[in-house]
Amino acid sequence: MRENQTMVTEFLLLGFPLSPQIQMLLFGLSSLLYIFTLLGNGAILGLIWLDSRLHTPMYFFLSHLALVDIAYACNTVPQMLVNLLLPAKPISFAGCMTQMFLFLSFAHTECLHLVVMSCDRYVAICHPLRYSVIMTWRVCVTLTVTSWVCGSLLALVHVSFILRLPFCGPHEINYFFCEILSVLRLACADTWLNQMVIFSASVFILVGPLCLVLISYWCILAAILRIQSGEGRRKGFSTCSSHLWVVGLFFGSAIVMYMAPKSPHPEEQRKVLFLFYSFFNPMLNPPIYSLRNAEVKGALRRALCKESHS
Repeated sequence: MRENQTMVTEFLLLGFPLSPQIQMLLFGLSSLLYIFTLLGNGAILGLIWLDSRLHTPMYFFLSHLALVDIAYACNTVPQMLVNLLLPAKPISFAGCMTQMFLFLSFAHTECLHLVVMSCDRYVAICHPLRYSVIMTWRVCVTLTVTSWVCGSLLALVHVSFILRLPFCGPHEINYFFCEILSVLRLACADTWLNQMVIFSASVFILVGPLCLVLISYWCILAAILRIQSGEGRRKGFSTCSSHLWVVGLFFGSAIVMYMAPKSPHPEEQRKVLFLFYSFFNPMLNPPIYSLRNAEVKGALRRALCKESHS
């Protein structure tokens, strides 16, 4: 059988099987959300870079979260926009593997970075007097670099296992980018080992970090309840609830997609679920994590006033 196999050199991304009118409408809406994502996260990066008052560990982590979101969106959304204009757009095998590696790297890094940010907030709220001693710049840089390196290494493991599989056709990916489960369905060999690796990695990169985030915010909520001021408790609950909403959206959709790789999830439902990954989560992070913050609002006002004076 292997002698009759024809190796695949490119894949065909089917995208969304919609009417031309619906595709153009989706193209316009997706382009608008993509622009908002880039502008929002770019504004956060610019404010943190320009305003020295934001050169603190908290905003250092926020700047890297914005950077991950920009890279995450730029890796998948342009391909989807092209597919909406040119249905069934081919992508080379090497390009597909590269896109898969970058997507997994950024997704893993964001998971780990959310844990780092929750731990930073835990130390700041529950141990405020020791915050400057614990969260030194050396610790911040080490945690951030560790998130990036671990995310990239885990993505490299997934891609290396994919490269071991033969792909002899069909070469049509029923998705709008090279998503790992959709590519696995095209393999001409048993993918049991790959599915076990995906499940094990999901436990490590999704369930574990989610538990750490929930524990951190549980301790933060316990500390907020000890605040005497009603206004302080209200602000604390508002902030924690919004953060947990984003965390739940990000981790929840990922767990549904990857914790049960053998589950018969319809492809169209998985595409809609992935939109939370590629659009809503990167777009919602700036207003929830940063633009609601009084210090960021003050930096934005100072930047606008400086621009108007100049």
